[in-house]
Amino acid sequence: MNKPAFHIFVCASFRAGGESKGVCHKKGSVALLPYIESEILDRGMDAQITSTGCMKACDHGPVMVVQPQGLWYGRVDNEDVVDAIMDALEAGEIVQDYLIE
Repeated sequence: MNKPAFHIFVCASFRAGGESKGVCHKKGSVALLPYIESEILDRGMDAQITSTGCMKACDHGPVMVVQPQGLWYGRVDNEDVVDAIMDALEAGEIVQDYLIE
């Protein structure tokens, strides 16, 4: 398998015991995973998505991280935000409105 151009990590707020709790989970990050996956496929993007444990950026949740670009996005709580981020990735741009700096 070749390394994808983008590896998208979405905080699912999992804790060490396996339970999902926390800001990102409560604000619907897990519900966006199928949408993000379908966008990757529909757009034909060279990308992979992974849900994660707590990323410790709760003040910005839900959080999405794009590697290897090292982009941390916050307030990714609906499909419109996901679309804006995906559009920017395809164009080689950054969505400043959601960027965590």
